[in-house]
Amino acid sequence: MTERSTHLQLGSCDYPEHVPADRWATYARQQRELGLTFVRLAEFAWSRMEPRPGEYDWAWLDRAVEAYHAEGLRVVMCTPTATPPAWLIRAHPEILPYDAQGRVRDFGSRRHYDFASPVYREHSRRITRAVAERYGQHPAVVGWQTDNEFACHGTGRSYGGASAAAFPEWLRQKYGTLDALNEAWGNVFWSMEYSDWGQIRPPVLTVTEPNPSHILDYYRFSSDLIRDFQAEQVAILRELSPGRFVTHNFMIFESGFDHYEVARGLDFATWDNYPTGMLEFFAPSGTGEDVKTRYARTGHPDLIAFNHDLYRGVLGGRNGLGREGAGTPNGPWVMEQECGPVNWAPYNAQPAPGAVQLWTAQAWAHGADVVSYFRWRAATMAQEVMHSGLLGHDEQPTRGYEEVAALDLGQFPVGPVPARVALLHDYESLWLYDAQPHSASMSYWAQTVAYYSALRSLGVDVDVVSADADLSGYAVVVAPAITLMTPERAQRWADAVQGGTRLVCGPRTAFRTPSGQTWAEGQFGPLSSLVGAHLRQYDSLRPGLEDAVSGGYSARFWAESYRLEGAQATHTYRGGPLDGEPAVIRHGNVTVIGAHSEALIRDVLRGVLEEAGVPTTDLPEGVRLSHRAGVTLVQNWTGQPVEWQGRTLAPVSFEVIAGA
Repeated sequence: MTERSTHLQLGSCDYPEHVPADRWATYARQQRELGLTFVRLAEFAWSRMEPRPGEYDWAWLDRAVEAYHAEGLRVVMCTPTATPPAWLIRAHPEILPYDAQGRVRDFGSRRHYDFASPVYREHSRRITRAVAERYGQHPAVVGWQTDNEFACHGTGRSYGGASAAAFPEWLRQKYGTLDALNEAWGNVFWSMEYSDWGQIRPPVLTVTEPNPSHILDYYRFSSDLIRDFQAEQVAILRELSPGRFVTHNFMIFESGFDHYEVARGLDFATWDNYPTGMLEFFAPSGTGEDVKTRYARTGHPDLIAFNHDLYRGVLGGRNGLGREGAGTPNGPWVMEQECGPVNWAPYNAQPAPGAVQLWTAQAWAHGADVVSYFRWRAATMAQEVMHSGLLGHDEQPTRGYEEVAALDLGQFPVGPVPARVALLHDYESLWLYDAQPHSASMSYWAQTVAYYSALRSLGVDVDVVSADADLSGYAVVVAPAITLMTPERAQRWADAVQGGTRLVCGPRTAFRTPSGQTWAEGQFGPLSSLVGAHLRQYDSLRPGLEDAVSGGYSARFWAESYRLEGAQATHTYRGGPLDGEPAVIRHGNVTVIGAHSEALIRDVLRGVLEEAGVPTTDLPEGVRLSHRAGVTLVQNWTGQPVEWQGRTLAPVSFEVIAGA
């Protein structure tokens, strides 16, 4: 294996099966000349690997791998299980998943399988073993990607077929008795009690909303299926390809499974970064078309940065470092980086000049060791013909190619991201929050990103970590929307606070028990003594309806107040149904912000950070700072020059400041 590079490395996603064989050697040479080091192959190539049951054709892939190897490129080989071929589906239609409307999702695209299908699991293991036996020891193959983009297109959960059949047994293993399940779910409500395990179905197609506890367990069950599915592949790859890394390419703001659980056993995480497409589906809380238009050609810096920081920490270690001795580099990566317009959003703007370089630099600054561009040449067939590549359909270099060619990788040393602030994230809290948002304007991601964006606007580096992570050593821990609380989690947070960490919580913190019910003693449950308060009232605010808060702030979308039991109010509501009640409270080193106000969140966080000795910098709109390996990256994400601290930042650009 090669030694780990001291600087950022680049790669591309290539598809030799999409082009004539006489182009492979040329493409490999061009990639090397561009300065690329890695190439990802074959994640959708099952029908070419095994055109008929048990009949393998490796000759084409052998030749392609040798072409890249001849140019010194390092191959990331994939298991092709995201695209089971037609012969398998037609022979075993029971493999297919069901959508939430009870309809079968048929062949003709990708990700058309149910994770619970024992037939598909058998074929997944079989093709994984076949690919690993063929390429596991090849000198060009340095690592593996499992499957592709788990849960993309809403495929993380199947609501019929194999999953529906397997769910009752999962519940029986979890609860033991129906009495225990009925109690945990509160099924006495609306006469939802079960008297036989076979009566239980997935929580869809109910007359009104399903029981949130039922939803929570079905999401847990579905996530466990993905975890186990991947673990089977990882075990085979470890056996047949020792010394090579194993990773998976996760998705932007994907909610379909618990990434912390599914990432276990990987060497590092990778993710697929499409800034312009992402913005069309998700904008920061309280914003609309104006923000999407403003950042249409770059994407919003905080949405991208959040995902970088999430996947840097998804394995539980700081700075994203995976297992030692797992091959090089040990992560994290951007496995697919947009290098031109995408094809799958409602609108697909051409990125601004400089955007590809800016995205690459930001990825490095947030911990990426490798950035791999999607794709090498634009597809000339099928669903992605409108998606860009480093080469166009005519094989001519695109602007993305030219920007990659102009990069100076020597200015991007690898090393730690010096975050002293942790932002806590939890998929079970996400599922419960969004099962009953109580406000059409709010969601788990919106609330979480509001706090994250406030931190980034203050120039602060952030580790996004599990709500159950080791918090020792952090100066400030921010828990924007951790609505599910366990006694063990509460104790871990209390230990961190006792050790000197300052904790900031957002609305709905510790509102739910592990089964999805509310705490009998009210919000905060086992966290109550740490917070020094209980919930008094909450107010769901429609657009245009606001609750005033002392200090000149206004709560939008959500406001909650507290009954103080040792805590002190630092801000109170002014007028309205919560008049005079606490909006922000403090109990020692613990602060709770009950009013959803971006300005209030930012100012409270600034005060806590300064008390903790974490430097802050008020940044102009669209300007961001990131730090890594003793270097500062200054970024301007706007389309205009910005004057900041005596320098003029060009539109859509970055500056690297060494020693800062």
